[in-house]
Amino acid sequence: MTLPPGTPDLDVLDLLVSVAELGSLGAAARRHSISQPAASMRISALERRLRLRLLDRSPTGSALTDSGRSVVAHARLVLEAARSFSAGVAALHAADVPRLRVAASKTIADHRIPLWLNALRASCPQVAVSLEVDNTRHVEELIRDGAADIGFVEGPHPPPGLGSRVLGADELVVVVGAAHPWAHRKKPVTLRELATTPLLWREPGSGTRDTVWEILGAECQPAQPAAELGSAVAISAAARAAVAPAVLSRLIAGPDLTSGALVEVRLAGPVALSRKFRAIWRRQSPPSGPAGMLAEHAARLESDGARHW
Repeated sequence: MTLPPGTPDLDVLDLLVSVAELGSLGAAARRHSISQPAASMRISALERRLRLRLLDRSPTGSALTDSGRSVVAHARLVLEAARSFSAGVAALHAADVPRLRVAASKTIADHRIPLWLNALRASCPQVAVSLEVDNTRHVEELIRDGAADIGFVEGPHPPPGLGSRVLGADELVVVVGAAHPWAHRKKPVTLRELATTPLLWREPGSGTRDTVWEILGAECQPAQPAAELGSAVAISAAARAAVAPAVLSRLIAGPDLTSGALVEVRLAGPVALSRKFRAIWRRQSPPSGPAGMLAEHAARLESDGARHW
């Protein structure tokens, strides 16, 4: 079916509706980012095409004729149908876009995810990624509930009931503020001394907390926390203020260590404070498509980084 001869363009119908709504050609022209003479010419051309007088023009404005009001009513229906058509086409395009729901612990989200997503975008630019950031325990819950396609966490052990893959290791360091007594001590701190000292801890459910608690708990019962804080940023600030020592990822502590706002405390003996970065997923849904590609990029980049450390 072809359009009847003389069917007007949508743009000029939209312009006519704007004249009806705003009461003048000048205001309608400004809304459509054209000059008033250009708007007047388009309406005149529409009148010739329809063979109807649509506007009564006067120095004080433009008023719709009876025919003009009828044409505007029809034009509104046509424009609404056009908008509905455009929205439907956009929805079809959106449905075709690959989507990837990622959940990640805070350290990984801040310091690793941007690099991994950049690699994913280079190989799969059309994928639309959403990212949920929380502590390790909550990320595991999102995966179990099917609210995320793949998760990235840190901690000493693979989460029970989930599939996982070790991507790399993250070094942890003991830090204090420059005014803390440990900042100037020459003798390394023993693991037992660290365990029996009230520290700045992340909240329960944090992968960092679980890792450090397990390492110190193997030596003795750790002391009660000096404070429990919900982010590494808050712990860094409290450590800089010399509230208490903290164990942080070197990724997080690095800038403050470089500036001198934090001081790294040496540990006695062959003590390795580290935690593993893992990709996790539901066992019944191993990562494939964009999720699998992201896991592969993450593993490769962590391996490349480890070779340069």
